[in-house]
Amino acid sequence: MDENRVKNFGAVISRLISKENLSREEVKDCFSQIMRNEQPDLQQGAFMAALTAKGETASEIAGVWEAIYEQDTVRVKLQVNKPVVDNCGTGMDSLKTFNISTAASIVAAAGGVVLAKHGARALSGSCGTIDMLESLGVDVETDVETVKRSIETVGIGIFNGMSAKVHPQALFRILSQIRFGTTLNIAGSLANPALPHYAVRGVYSSELLQPVAEVMREIGYKKALVIFGSAPGGRGMDELSNLGESRIAELGEDGQITEYSLSPADFGLKVRQAEDILTSGDKQGETLRLLRILSGNENGAAFEVVCLNTAPVFYVAGAVSSLREGYAKAAEIIRSGVAIAKLRQWIQAQNTNPEAGIARLESLLGELDGAKIS
Repeated sequence: MDENRVKNFGAVISRLISKENLSREEVKDCFSQIMRNEQPDLQQGAFMAALTAKGETASEIAGVWEAIYEQDTVRVKLQVNKPVVDNCGTGMDSLKTFNISTAASIVAAAGGVVLAKHGARALSGSCGTIDMLESLGVDVETDVETVKRSIETVGIGIFNGMSAKVHPQALFRILSQIRFGTTLNIAGSLANPALPHYAVRGVYSSELLQPVAEVMREIGYKKALVIFGSAPGGRGMDELSNLGESRIAELGEDGQITEYSLSPADFGLKVRQAEDILTSGDKQGETLRLLRILSGNENGAAFEVVCLNTAPVFYVAGAVSSLREGYAKAAEIIRSGVAIAKLRQWIQAQNTNPEAGIARLESLLGELDGAKIS
């Protein structure tokens, strides 16, 4: 390694430790060095930790995103005649819920929204978005062209953010070595190969609401909701919460960012207990729970939180005029059975062996007892 280059990189870390903000170009250059593995591991980790501890500006997040998107993302151009929406969280939140955004995406797609998702495996445990969809029968290790066709034909697909077929250079190497929330949770999740212009983005801290909305505006998003939900005990979730208040930063099509809060009562819901929506950590059990919700065999807190988080997807896509209307639309879709039908279509479209994927789904559905769960 070039000693001067290492020394200069160390000087940038010192500036971050001193709470000095960097320019977008400086961050892009530093993160490009990290992706090319041109710095010692200790310096790479120190840079990510120092940037996170300082508190990222919109320009700094954009710099990391730009490096990933330009240098380590296989890009596609979708041929669709509707707004394309992404729906995901950054992860690393303190409240470990079941995979709400995955269920919400399927329900939204069943309601006519076009979703180009970009997710990852869980770095601790086995219930991340990619893990859950793989368990359901979706082929998550396929190439970007297959995902593109799935989005264009059935209205939903997912790009695996930890696959070399999607990010061939460095993203998996970096993600696999980090166990704390960093700028990469935000910038990496925004490096969607389809570059959608509409999104619902959950964040792990309320302090990230404004910066993430600003960076989404900076990189070309037209409309987005950035969400942080609160829970008792000072905990939080990267979803709308049915445990307490949620904070939202809304990026409007006029470029203005508005912050506001919502409570379960705004949707006609009562406050639920955290244990009702926590993950068990068991992939098989969580897969069955997701199917119970999608098939209408769940009436409790888990069903409500999925409808709650489908609502903003409908809203940013222009399918409803209010979040409360979006909640009602989601509930109706689940109860009609259309959500399970959409999941079947997705498995068939994003799969190199669709027969095996459908067989997997039918086997799982056979394990459900059909009893309503309150």
